[in-house]
Amino acid sequence: MQEEEKQKKQIPDTDGQIPDSEEKVQIGREIVSWVITVVAAVALALFLNHFVLINARIPSGSMENTIMEGDRLIGNRLSYVWGEPKRGDIVIFKFPDDETQNYVKRVIGLPGETVTVEDAKIYINGSKEPLEEDYLKEDWTVETGPFTFEVPDDCYLVMGDNRNNSYDSRYWEHTYVTKEEMLGKAGFRYYPFNKIGVLE
Repeated sequence: MQEEEKQKKQIPDTDGQIPDSEEKVQIGREIVSWVITVVAAVALALFLNHFVLINARIPSGSMENTIMEGDRLIGNRLSYVWGEPKRGDIVIFKFPDDETQNYVKRVIGLPGETVTVEDAKIYINGSKEPLEEDYLKEDWTVETGPFTFEVPDDCYLVMGDNRNNSYDSRYWEHTYVTKEEMLGKAGFRYYPFNKIGVLE
């Protein structure tokens, strides 16, 4: 009678051990739980990587001293889904001359603007005052103008902060970056660890 009651209640044997069948069920549940957790984590990572975040490694010094060669960044893919790129944004985009490559530069000219480069200064729409660029690495001495860029609709003129060593809109066959080619706004440096922080 007592044995029947123990079986009905599924209580341990008198020696405190769980029956083999019950132990196997518990192990199976534990394995399934771990598999679900791992699959969910992988699915979430893939979703974030393809639709929310973009990871970038900087291969050159074209954005020094704002971003250094070897730095690793995270960009926000959603930044330009509902908004427009702004002048000064650091953007990750498909290189217009070879869309298999991703580049990182700073937005200088906006759609419909006339951008004039003269004597290492940038003027927007005929302004008398040059664009303030306190992010430049050093005095700009290479390819300083004169250039005039008529930025088409839905396109952007981009340049590196290291103007003396940046392969940017000044040199490309396809001068402008379209909004469609924009992958996201670079927002956070996560490596090297001593430089972790928000990008400006």
